[in-house]
Amino acid sequence: MMRLTEDRLRTIVIEAVYPELDGGRYPVKRIVGETFEVWADIFAEGHDVLAAALKYRPKQETRWREAPMTFFDNDRWRGSFRLEQIGRYIYTIEAWRDDFESWRRNLRKKFDAGEDVASELQEGQRLIAAAAERAPEPDRSELRRWRERLAAADQAAAVVLAADGALRELMERYPDRTLASRYDRVLEVVVDREQAQFAAWYEMFHRSQGTDPTRSATFRECEARLPDIQAMGFDVIYLPPIHPIGITGRKGRNNALVAGPNDPGSPWAIGNAFGGHKAVNPELGTLEDFEHFVAAARARGMEVALDYAIQCSPDHPYVREHPEWFYHRPDGTIRYAENPPKKYQDIYPLNFYCDTWQALWEELKSIVLFWAERGVRIFRVDNPHTKPLPFWEWLISEVQAQYPDVIFLSEAFTRPKVMKFLAKAGFTQSYTYFTWRNHKTELIEYFTELTQWEPREYLRGNLFVNTPDILPEILQTGGRPAFKLRLVLAATLSSVYGIYNGFELCEARGFPGTEDYVDSEKYQYKVWDWDRPGNIKEYIAAINRIRRENPALHLYKNLRFYEASDPNVLFYGKATPDLANVVLVAVNLDPHQTHESALRLPLHELGIGPDEPYDVCELITNTPLQWQGEVQTVRLDPQVEPAVILRVARPRHGGA
Repeated sequence: MMRLTEDRLRTIVIEAVYPELDGGRYPVKRIVGETFEVWADIFAEGHDVLAAALKYRPKQETRWREAPMTFFDNDRWRGSFRLEQIGRYIYTIEAWRDDFESWRRNLRKKFDAGEDVASELQEGQRLIAAAAERAPEPDRSELRRWRERLAAADQAAAVVLAADGALRELMERYPDRTLASRYDRVLEVVVDREQAQFAAWYEMFHRSQGTDPTRSATFRECEARLPDIQAMGFDVIYLPPIHPIGITGRKGRNNALVAGPNDPGSPWAIGNAFGGHKAVNPELGTLEDFEHFVAAARARGMEVALDYAIQCSPDHPYVREHPEWFYHRPDGTIRYAENPPKKYQDIYPLNFYCDTWQALWEELKSIVLFWAERGVRIFRVDNPHTKPLPFWEWLISEVQAQYPDVIFLSEAFTRPKVMKFLAKAGFTQSYTYFTWRNHKTELIEYFTELTQWEPREYLRGNLFVNTPDILPEILQTGGRPAFKLRLVLAATLSSVYGIYNGFELCEARGFPGTEDYVDSEKYQYKVWDWDRPGNIKEYIAAINRIRRENPALHLYKNLRFYEASDPNVLFYGKATPDLANVVLVAVNLDPHQTHESALRLPLHELGIGPDEPYDVCELITNTPLQWQGEVQTVRLDPQVEPAVILRVARPRHGGA
């Protein structure tokens, strides 16, 4: 049986709270400096006036702060507060009956109907006196003076006094919240720094940055490439694993099962006699050399991201020191990694369910903290979907409790629900299926889901155009136009994107029928001519400059698709909330043929009349245009320019 307690008198309903993810099980994500808006349905029986407050605080604090919620429409309320610091905030909602406002409303109705309101005025005096008891000085004395004025006035004058805004403001400060209703959940929002939402990543394969094909480049040689990468406009330099590489089971050129005497092995086969995940491959240099590289990148306005791969070579110190952390065959030998029919003889997976799993988990956390202490604040996590999902929720929360500015990128090309769970569990950014989305309908459907449906609250898609493991078919067959059009798509569909080195050279040599690079630098030393003919370095620099100069492209959830008559032309745009910056993009998705398309511009959304002229600048070629009307035609020759990026200037009206 239900017990009749005072809680049964807290009868205001608070429901349909937004944003709220999975009943409050997971936090939503925002960027520091944003205004965080919360909505809810708030109602009760009868016709009493209600009031509500949005309660919030940084998670580590104990004192709640409040922001008023205001009635919107149809029992829908909204409130907001500014996210002033990186970290985690918690929030909930409290609502109560506004007895004073209900009294004022009913008093006016009765007086206007010619009724005697003497009793009602006595009730108002009682409400003011009660508020005075809750108020400190000097408001207490001021409320008492209002009560006395109300008591001394005739009915007509008292009704006028009751409507006074100054009295209303005083009474709003000290409501009776004895029976206030509190939402039954405390919700959470993760507040990330700006780079979590807006950044251009460059994946630098460290050992291929030198000039000698017989050895690995060093961190000092990597530094020599920083000016070139900076000139292309990148913000983040992501390195594959920098740790010692195993000898046992080492793969050879082109993933051969047997390595040659000078083959360096895959950097993802981590660990040898020189150390494991907290050590640096001696071929690259020392830990001090790495720290110098991080500082050199920072001096040029770039951050270094490290690969965090939880796996070991058979030569990793963990194998000797903690054999219980690995999977064992019936004969007692340690099992190497497999993804049938693929076999990875050079890698041992870790057993997260072993008897000493707590020690293993703590050790894996200590790896991230080790590098965070040395200035690394971005980690690209290799294959997180192959590790227990709750592990990531624990690890990310633990790390960000010490370093709230750490960014985690999930490299999980797997089932959609698993990818979404990883984002909910705390990953700041996520790889996406963009790499394989080439056609108009699938691009619209996919990015509408990511940016307009529920995933927008927790999943930020980092659009990599290629990776060391993925050379998409369109890049293998589409030539230079394919590289340009995929770059524009990645850089403008999302506010965060990346390329893997060689993309700027339009490197397209792959094994037929696969997405594997020929002579992949994953398995061999390599030297590139970073200025070889046909490169698109200047084009990349132009696109990144356009991104930096247009605030609309810094935002993630403002993507909208618009009508283009040709099925091979994708037309979309982004705008700042105040429409001060509006960018529209049209891309020819066919790298082989010219396409002409009529574009229907969203003039009504922009406040531009159907017959009103407006200025447009095509940003790639820096061409000024003046258009009139909502339908305009573009001709996109992929051999010349597969895309247009248009900045629309809204007309100035009435001297504004």
